[in-house]
Amino acid sequence: MPLPIIETPKYETKLPSTGKKVFYRPYLVKEEKMLMIALESADSKQIMQAVKDTISACTYNKVDPGELPIFDLEYMFLRLRAKSVGEISKLNLKCTSCEKNTRVDVNLDEIKIDVKNLPSGTIQLTDTIGITMNWPKVDLVAEFSDEGDSEKTNKAELAFNIIAGCIESIFDNKRVYPAKDQTKAELHEFLESLNQNQFKKIQEFIEAMPKLEHNVEFECAHCKAKNSLLIRGIQSFFSSPSPTTV
Repeated sequence: MPLPIIETPKYETKLPSTGKKVFYRPYLVKEEKMLMIALESADSKQIMQAVKDTISACTYNKVDPGELPIFDLEYMFLRLRAKSVGEISKLNLKCTSCEKNTRVDVNLDEIKIDVKNLPSGTIQLTDTIGITMNWPKVDLVAEFSDEGDSEKTNKAELAFNIIAGCIESIFDNKRVYPAKDQTKAELHEFLESLNQNQFKKIQEFIEAMPKLEHNVEFECAHCKAKNSLLIRGIQSFFSSPSPTTV
C-alpha cells in the first residue's frame, strides 16, 4: 500500500536579470541533506554543484542554473532558502570595535538585487563597430575558475577569458557576427585588437554586474558600538561571515 505524499506549496518569483517568471517549491529533506554534506566538505565546487542541483529540482527542472548570471543564481537560492527554512537568518556578526560577535537576525525577504540603471549590454566601440555582452554565467565562471587552480593561469588571463566568454555577438554596419560561430582564438584576437578605452568600456560593463548584498546595522551586544556592515554572497547569509565595513 503506497504511503501518502505530502504536497509542497508552489511560489512564484522573477529573475532579476530578465524579469522572467519562475515557479518554485521549497527544498525538501533530501535536498537539504545534499546541501549540508556539501557545506561540511568546505569544497567550493561541491557546494556550487549542490546549489545548482537544488535550484534545478526546486524549479521543476525548468531553470538551468549553469546558464544563469551569477546574481540570478544567488537570488534564486536565497528565495528557496527563505521558503524552505524561514525568512529569518541568524548571523554572528563581528563588531568593528571590540571584534566580538553579536547574533543578528536578518530578514531574507528584505534582501533585493538592484537592477535599476544598469548599463546596456550593447557597447559601441567605434562609429561602425560594436559588441553585445552578456553577464557572466555560472558555468562560465566555474570553467575558468578551474583553470585558475593552475599556477600558470594568472588573474589577468582569467578575467580576459571570462570577458571573451560573455560576448554574445560583434557587429558592424553591415552584419552581426554571433560569438557562437567564432572560435575562441578569433574572439581573443578581436579583444586584443581593441585600444585601452574601447576595452575599458567592456570591463566597466562586467564590473557593473549586480551583486547579492545587504547592509546590516546593529548594536554590539558587548561594547554597545554601532555597526554598519555590508554582507555579500549567498554563503554569508547562512553562516557567520566576516562582512565588509561600510
